[in-house]
Amino acid sequence: MSRWVDWVDWVDWVVMVRESSGNEMPFGCSEWREWVSRTIALMNTFSNAFRAEVIRMARKELKPELQGMRKAITGHRSEIAALKREVKALTAQLKATQRQVKVADTPKAHAVAEEAASKKSRQIQFNAQALVEKRAALGVTQKQMAQLLGASSLSVYKWESGQVHPRAAQLKRIAEVLTLGKRKALALLHPQ
Repeated sequence: MSRWVDWVDWVDWVVMVRESSGNEMPFGCSEWREWVSRTIALMNTFSNAFRAEVIRMARKELKPELQGMRKAITGHRSEIAALKREVKALTAQLKATQRQVKVADTPKAHAVAEEAASKKSRQIQFNAQALVEKRAALGVTQKQMAQLLGASSLSVYKWESGQVHPRAAQLKRIAEVLTLGKRKALALLHPQ
């Protein structure tokens, strides 16, 4: 649109120069401007119609090709989904087979499995009340008990209140602290 505006400005300049030089225009200045405006309007209308027709024809030509591509894409997507399901099933089957091979091939595996089962049965049972009583017997604060256990005072508070159950690694340390005497505990808290 800016090109047409520049052209109209140029026509106005030509009209102004001719009028100022005394040369006669073939028709009046207002008629000239009106003719230029109509021509621009017709050219814009023609340009819009031509653009719309080109777009329509392009769509018409591309439609059959696009439909074929859409069908192919849909088929490819369903094939990909089927392949993904198959890979997932095969992966699960492979893992199960690997587990079976490990258990069947190594006689140590049976011993390890039995040892793990016996460890679970021998695992320390946590008693929050026993921890509270031991802390009172040692005459230490929760912060000092946390130092002995290698944990935070917040963890000790939560263990004693029964809000949280300690992990297996901490259970071992708790069992050691529960067997400590008062002198030994104070020696660990205040090393010389």
